[in-house]
Amino acid sequence: MKIERVEGSKKDHKVFVYALSTCGWCAQTKKFLKNSGIEFEFVDVDRCNKQDLEKIKQEITAMDRPLSFPLIIIDNGSVKITGFREDELKKALGL
Repeated sequence: MKIERVEGSKKDHKVFVYALSTCGWCAQTKKFLKNSGIEFEFVDVDRCNKQDLEKIKQEITAMDRPLSFPLIIIDNGSVKITGFREDELKKALGL
């Protein structure tokens, strides 16, 4: 699985994004995080091989979340946000 890291000056929270490479809301989420200086990691789920895709599906369902994207996981799951929700992201990340 190809996990990409986007460097940022704000490293207070561990942020991971499950995204789709073709999803406009996923692109908005990544752009918002980057423009806000948040360091984060992401995986474009649609670019994963079949084995990694199954692993990701299991991870997401184990978190009791729907398979909807983007899915933003903050601080190892203490906050989970489905979809691009700028207000929720700002609150969770202290922006």
